[in-house]
Amino acid sequence: MKYPETIQNLIECFKKFPTIGEKSAERLALATLNLNDEVINLLRESLENIKTKIKRCSICNNYTENDICEICNDKNRNKNILCIVENPKDIIQIEKNRIYDGYYYVLPNLISPSNGYDPSSFDIEGINNIIMGNNVKEVIIAIKPTVEGETTALYISKLLKKNDLVISRIALGIPIGAEIDYVDSLTLEMAMENRKIIN
Repeated sequence: MKYPETIQNLIECFKKFPTIGEKSAERLALATLNLNDEVINLLRESLENIKTKIKRCSICNNYTENDICEICNDKNRNKNILCIVENPKDIIQIEKNRIYDGYYYVLPNLISPSNGYDPSSFDIEGINNIIMGNNVKEVIIAIKPTVEGETTALYISKLLKKNDLVISRIALGIPIGAEIDYVDSLTLEMAMENRKIIN
């Protein structure tokens, strides 16, 4: 026996989300039945608005409801530093930790020939516009340490070297509290490469 069509359709929708399997989708759909009208209306409105109101910032590619995002509009931020990230959620994570006060640039994609993104299609113009407009002195590359991420980071640093900038990469390595025998080989390699001298 199946659920009524309306519930089954909702289950199928929830299954489209990352990491949501059949059981989780079923639980979410059934939990939706118990939400009050106010929450249901907010959910419906949010789903409609996320496709009609959310766009990419014309300067940095971050998510925004306006032409320019809140961060690019903030004149109190440090104009001399630019952090290049892979996606907007990386910005949210960095901002939550209050560890950085410069500007950002979200890459449209990483270099990945297998996915149709080769170096010749890589657009550096958006990054250059921020560098020139803000008199940037340092570019921090904060991209995940995959093959595509490392390739993209190297390519960006090569293109930006002519601009007389300090180009840095976020340190990568073993998380605090992790045991070495549980760490994957790439993380361990990065930890060795990014080791620091203890005075």
